[in-house]
Amino acid sequence: QVQLVESGGGLVQAGGSLRLSCVASGSIFSINLMGWYRQAPGKQREMVATITTGGSITNYADSVKGRFTISRDNAEKTVYLQMNSLKPEDTAVYYCNYHLPLGGKDYWGQGTQVTVSS
Repeated sequence: QVQLVESGGGLVQAGGSLRLSCVASGSIFSINLMGWYRQAPGKQREMVATITTGGSITNYADSVKGRFTISRDNAEKTVYLQMNSLKPEDTAVYYCNYHLPLGGKDYWGQGTQVTVSS
């Protein structure tokens, strides 16, 4: 089992910044993919950014490219999402994801609310 705890959400004005953190605990495997997803009211959950185990490969949704940066600290078992130039359309609940490529199992955090006011 893997447990994920997110933090760092909040209310910010458009153009502002937030940094989300996700700490993983439990049975952490050496090969994994971690990422951030978000879900706005009335919409499906969507991928925001993902990062491979070593941090060498990242992937971003087109809507956040150039504004968001995902990173990880394996020693601290933590993944971060630095969000700059926030827009009202970034308002959503942000979820941390831990994915095991072998077997395809996913774990999710409880989510953290990000609200961007115009």
